Amino acid sequence: MSQTNNVKSYDLPHYHVTAAVIQNENKILISQRMADDSLGGLWEFPGGKQEPGESLESCLIREISEELNIEIVIKKYLFSIGHIYKNKKITLHIFLCLLKNGTPQKQEVQDWMWIDFANITDYELTPADVEVIKRLSDYI
Repeated sequence: MSQTNNVKSYDLPHYHVTAAVIQNENKILISQRMADDSLGGLWEFPGGKQEPGESLESCLIREISEELNIEIVIKKYLFSIGHIYKNKKITLHIFLCLLKNGTPQKQEVQDWMWIDFANITDYELTPADVEVIKRLSDYI
């Protein structure tokens, strides 16, 4: 994990965050963060912060439903990465998923799109998701 602005990582709040690499017909789904959010306008794999007492899998299913109004099937847990931002640190848990039902809607995202994984670097990604794609080529 890297440190930013001489902030000591042990002073920062730590969150567990889930993210889904959702596959559908040889495409993957990415979503764009709301403009007024932290890291607004950047693209990412959809997901969100785990609530107290919630399993990672339940968190991911809930977040995808809230953000995009779709149902997913979790195929498998891929890996996790740690990342430190200036105001928090996260452990990002990545899951490989399939679209089960629905068409994505812009509920809590600015935009979404199905893309070819080979084109993912065409999009400005969050710093943590840049790290994710470096490892994803082993799985996709």
